Amino acid sequence: MHLDLTIAIPTKNEEKNLSGCLEAIGPDFAKQIILLDSGSTDRTCSIAEEYGAEVRQFCWNGRFPKKRNWFLHEYPPQTRWVLFLDADEYLNEAFKEELRRTLPTTTHSGFWLHYSIYFMGRKLKGGYPLDKLALFRVGAGEYERIDEDRWSGLDMEVHEHPELQGTVGSIRARIDHRDSRGLNHWIAKHDEYSSWEASRFLKYAENPDIYSKWTAKQKIKYGLMRTPVLGIAYFIGSFFLMGGWRDGMTGYTFAKLKMNYFNDISRKIHTGLGIRNPNTL
Repeated sequence: MHLDLTIAIPTKNEEKNLSGCLEAIGPDFAKQIILLDSGSTDRTCSIAEEYGAEVRQFCWNGRFPKKRNWFLHEYPPQTRWVLFLDADEYLNEAFKEELRRTLPTTTHSGFWLHYSIYFMGRKLKGGYPLDKLALFRVGAGEYERIDEDRWSGLDMEVHEHPELQGTVGSIRARIDHRDSRGLNHWIAKHDEYSSWEASRFLKYAENPDIYSKWTAKQKIKYGLMRTPVLGIAYFIGSFFLMGGWRDGMTGYTFAKLKMNYFNDISRKIHTGLGIRNPNTL
C-alpha cells in the first residue's frame, strides 16, 4: 500500500544519480514521485519517465520563489505529506519501514531526517552529521522566504530551512547520501554555495526579524562567520571531536575541503564588507 506521500526531487542534469535514487524508492512506496527539473540537457527527464515519475519544468527568474517553494505554491501535492529528496539521496528499507510505521499516526508537522555521507566512494564513519528538515505535512509551512536578486546561479533552496506550524520529530533511520558526479563537481557546487552564504550574511545578518527565525545551528554558524575561525573550528570539530580521523585520508580530505569552503565564505564576507562598510566589523 502506498504511503500518503509525494516525493519531490529537484534535478538538473542528474542522469548519473537519478536511476539509483528512483530504484531505491521503488514502485510501491509513495503515491506520487515528481521531478522538479531545471532544463536538463542529459537523460534526466527520460529516466524519470521510465520509472513512472512526473516531470515539472521550472525556470527561475532570479527572485522568490525558488524551486521548492514554487512547487508548493504552484503544484501543491495532493497527499498529506511531502518529502524533498535530492537525486543523490537513496532511501533504504529501514527508512521506508520507519515512515510506514510513523506517518499514519503521528501528530508532528514535520521530521528531521538524518543522512549517511558517502565521499570519494566511501561511507564516512565520522565527521559532523548531516541533518535536514525535508519531510513535512502539506500546508504546514514552506521554506524560508529570502528575497534575493540572483546572488548566485542556485535556483533551488539549499541552505534555507522550512518554517512550519506545529511540532517537529525525528526519523532515526538514515538516508544514504551518495553523489556520483565526482570531486570537481563537489568543489564547483560548494563555490556557488559559499557565494550564496556570504551574500545572505551581508544582507540579513543584522536583521532582527530574520535572525529570530533562524535555528540554533544557523545562529551559531552565522555568528562564527563574523570571525576568521569558522573554517578551522569546523576542521577541528569534524576531524578530531566528531571522529573524522576514523576515515583516514578520506576523512581528512573531506574535513579539509569543508574547512576551505567555510574559509571561502569568510573571505567573501570580508571582501564584501570592505566594499560596503569598512567599519561594520
